[in-house]
Amino acid sequence: MAKVKHTKTALKAQRDSLRRFERYLPTLQLKKQQLQMEVRQVEIRMEEKEAAENRLRSGIEAWIRLFGEPFDFPKHLRVERIEQTTGNIAGVNIPVLQRVVFQRTPWDLFETPSWVDDGILALEELIRVRTERRFLEEARRLLAEELRVTSQRVNLFEKVKIPECRENIRVIRIFLGDQQTADVARGKLAKGRTIEKVRAA
Repeated sequence: MAKVKHTKTALKAQRDSLRRFERYLPTLQLKKQQLQMEVRQVEIRMEEKEAAENRLRSGIEAWIRLFGEPFDFPKHLRVERIEQTTGNIAGVNIPVLQRVVFQRTPWDLFETPSWVDDGILALEELIRVRTERRFLEEARRLLAEELRVTSQRVNLFEKVKIPECRENIRVIRIFLGDQQTADVARGKLAKGRTIEKVRAA
């Protein structure tokens, strides 16, 4: 604990700090609760996207096994660009996926299996879902980091700053009270000596 002066000025400063900490703490606690809720919601969405990804992948693998005809998907489908914007959740800026733009290279309809069209659409959806998951993972990372910092601040205020201010106020008040008592005693003693001197004279 930092050493504080035992003065009226220091007492006022400690009281002001205590008021400031007590006023700010509920805001921090509310932000912590909000961040915890947002992290959980993002995690639920991540689980949903993971389940969707597994379903899509299983479907594509089933088609490939069923038809057994090779098709070079990467040659005919690629991601041209990923469009994103920035959102704000509980005061945290996070990347938000707008859309995935694909570039298709035409394929010969007579020389390719009939399921390729559906396969391309499913692959596009799979890439979209995977991209959404990556964006959600980044959102979760940013929110979790902000939650960590906010939790540290809440703990600092609750367990360190507020108790420290209260203790400093208590110590300064005792010291000032003792000092006032000592001043009164010295004043009475000085007054008694003055009366004695007057009597002696």
